[in-house]
Amino acid sequence: MTVLKSVLIAFSMFSAIPVPQTEWDERGMRYSLCAFPLVGVAIAVLSACWGFLCTVRAVPNLLRGAGCCLLPVLVTGGIHLDGYADTWDAISSHADTEKRQEILKDPHLGAFAAIRLGVYFVASLSLWCALPEVSLYSLMGIYGLSRCLSGIALTSFPIRPGNGLARTFAQTAERTRVRRILIFMALVFAGFLGIGGGFLCAVAAVMVFLKYRMICEKDFGGLSGDLAGWFVQTAELWMLGMLVLSRYAGGLL
Repeated sequence: MTVLKSVLIAFSMFSAIPVPQTEWDERGMRYSLCAFPLVGVAIAVLSACWGFLCTVRAVPNLLRGAGCCLLPVLVTGGIHLDGYADTWDAISSHADTEKRQEILKDPHLGAFAAIRLGVYFVASLSLWCALPEVSLYSLMGIYGLSRCLSGIALTSFPIRPGNGLARTFAQTAERTRVRRILIFMALVFAGFLGIGGGFLCAVAAVMVFLKYRMICEKDFGGLSGDLAGWFVQTAELWMLGMLVLSRYAGGLL
């Protein structure tokens, strides 16, 4: 029952998929971060089904790529993109830590956020269209690994003072045990990337993870929900880019 409650909490928070409502008590939230990667699995399965349908029906490559680009946004409800946009607004301000934290809290969309969102979607669409085919293994690796690393960060990085869902999830988690489970899951998803021919995608994810830690500690004084969203989107884009690069390098990468 506790496992099911943890899964329902994770999906109700990190996805737009309708699930039965459950009470967010301490017992259910203790391992909810372990279920976070399952949202990535759901995205991967839906994207794989879309890709298969496009192949069977000979759908134009641009439409196939658009579907793969937009499906993660539809499944998550854009929760991570919101943090991605806010974080770029704050980073691009080149202000001090206190001012950057204020920008993160500002509900308005700044110019830098709009620019970065435009760049993100153009890059994502282009990369998806450049892939002749995408295996379920690669998709599970990309969307699962990004969320495993995000959960590891929540149980390892210093959390920015104040109220917020990131702090709530971090404080209620059984940190040591959850971190160990997520590390194991991360290795599994990295293995999926290896099977899908994109092992260096995992290397790209780790590099973004290290950059993420530096940004959290140096530029913002700790992790927050917006920064977590920035990491998920950035890691997935870089992994996708590395997957495309490996395909066109004839498997040398």
